[in-house]
This record gives sequence, C-alpha cells and structure tokens, in this order.
Amino acid sequence: MNRQLQVHGALFLVALIYGANYSIAKEIMPRYILPFGLIVIRVVSAVLVFGSLSLFVVKEKVQSKKDWLRLILCGLFGITINQLSFFSGLNLTSPINASLIQTVSPVVVVLLSAFLLKERIQVFRMVGILLAGLGALLLISGKAGNAQGHLLGDLLILVNAASFGAFLVLVKPLMQRYNPITVVSRIFLVGSVGVIPFGLGQVIQPAYGSFPAAIWGAIAFVVIGMTIVAYLLNVWAMKYASPALVGVYIYLQPAFAILIAVGLGKDVFTFQKALYASMIFGGVYLVSKPKKVAV
Repeated sequence: MNRQLQVHGALFLVALIYGANYSIAKEIMPRYILPFGLIVIRVVSAVLVFGSLSLFVVKEKVQSKKDWLRLILCGLFGITINQLSFFSGLNLTSPINASLIQTVSPVVVVLLSAFLLKERIQVFRMVGILLAGLGALLLISGKAGNAQGHLLGDLLILVNAASFGAFLVLVKPLMQRYNPITVVSRIFLVGSVGVIPFGLGQVIQPAYGSFPAAIWGAIAFVVIGMTIVAYLLNVWAMKYASPALVGVYIYLQPAFAILIAVGLGKDVFTFQKALYASMIFGGVYLVSKPKKVAV
C-alpha cells in the first residue's frame, strides 16, 4: 500500500477513535466506574504496555537530570492534570461540548510558546486567539441552549485543553532527543503516581463481576483503542505527515464526536453549538496558520 494512503488511514483511524471516545466513555461513567477509577485503569494499563516496550524493545535510557525534570512536568501536565480534568469533566458535560472545547489546545500552545520561547504573536494569530476564546466562553457560559452541558464539566475540559497544550510545548524537545516509546513510557509512569491516589478507592469499589459485556467492551476500547492503538498510530503517522495534515485530522475529531453522539442519542447538535463551533474552528485555524516566509 502507498505510504501516503497508510498515513491518511492511520490519522483517520486516530480521529475516529478519539471522536468515539466521548460517547463510549460516558457509557462507563458514572454508573459502572467513577471517572478517577477509569483513569487508573487506563494509565496503569499504559504503564505496563509502554513500559514493557521500553524495557524489552527500545532499551533506551534518559541521559540527564534536566531531561528527567522535563519528563516529570510532562507527566504532570500530560497525564495527571490532563486525565483527571478530562474524565471528570466529560462525566459532567455533554460529548459535543467536550469535543469542541478541547480543540482550543493549539491556542494554548501558541500562548505558551510566546511566553516560554519568546515567539512573537502575529496579528492574525491574536485575532484567532480572541475568536476561539470567545467561542469557547459562549459555549461554556450559555451551554449552547442544552441543559446537558454542565458549567463545571465544561470548565474542567477547558483545564484539560490548557494542560494538554502545555504538555505539547514541554514534550517537543524530548521527542527530538529520544525514541517516542522512551518518552511516553516515562511520562505515563510519572503520571500514574499522580492519578493513583485520586482513583484507587474508585477502582476497587465497583462490582466488576456484574458488568455486562457491552461495558467490558467499552472499557477495552478506552484502554486498548484510545490509549495504546491511537497513540502508536499517531506517533507512526507523525513521522511522515506534515503538521498541516495532522491539524486537519485533529479538526475531524469533534466532527466524529458530534456524529456519533447524535447517532447514539447521547447529545443534540443545535444551531447555537454550530455557531460557537465555527468561531472556535475559525480561531484555531488562524492560530495554526503557518507564518509567512519573507522571500
């Protein structure tokens, strides 16, 4: 098969997995497993899988204390804060609200890059930041006319988007120096230290023997599909795909989330949500637009 077709197929599947996760995870929470318990199951599973790959396949060591410090920060923002805010937020808000608010991560990346790396923010990017921020604010404050959208849940998803944006800025130098499996195995290990104290009580509480097969399937999807398969596909595809192509498929995630949530009857897509979504997407597009190179 042509390499470009493989890349498109991998990115398409990743977008579909993430889009489906918003509705599938809500089947599990909170009736069967509370949010923090589900996080522990996911993160511990990732530690075992990626840790085994790092130990027996990649066999690469972290070279300096400075890199370990950065890994700890990545584990804090990329796993601990990211996962705790995402699953607790998704438990409270609707799948569509969550998927739309989470797309503001590129805005956070630009703001943090300007602050940490002293990169100048161009005018069109500033307009994009304001537009995306206003769209997210309207979606959160008004809940887009949908009673299912919970203010606290929306705010937690916004925290999730901000922490993931911080993670992307922090992890970039590590990805340039180490194998991705080396980085992600350490990040999940550090992150597990942060989430286990919050979720240990919730993970031992459920009566797992009473779970129907459909719920076990949903748990398997979150652990295997979203955590392991999606990450490995994403890492592989990003070796060959341009940032612009990856960005296009990121925008597909809320589209899949909307189609799946509406198809399963888990949420409704109103005109107001469409308007706020167009503001967020438009703002993110302006923020992600490449800088013009002087000739």
